[in-house]
Amino acid sequence: QVQLVESGGGLVQAGGSLRLSCAASGRIFRHYAMGWFRQAPGKEREFVATISRSGDSTDYAESVKGRFIISRDNAKNTIYLQMNSLKPEDTAVYYCGTTNSPYGSMWSGEYDSWGQGTQVTVSS
Repeated sequence: QVQLVESGGGLVQAGGSLRLSCAASGRIFRHYAMGWFRQAPGKEREFVATISRSGDSTDYAESVKGRFIISRDNAKNTIYLQMNSLKPEDTAVYYCGTTNSPYGSMWSGEYDSWGQGTQVTVSS
């Protein structure tokens, strides 16, 4: 199993930006597609973005399309989520995960490793 550690969360004003990182242990990071999900208080975990093993293919939730960018650096065993034009409704704990689906997945049930999460709070 891959160990994942998220970082980069914090408090930001609406309209601001944050960059999340997810560092993975192990030598087979490049074998996994990856994804970002988020969970707000009282709500279910929801899909945010996913990226293929090679990084050539990405997909986004409609709510973040055009504002967030997912990327990966396989040499550093790390994926990123650049979040721009943040809104109060983006407030949540953000989690990264690994999936064996080669092009990534928007379904949390297809992920088998998760990090501990990083809190993002957007004030209005």
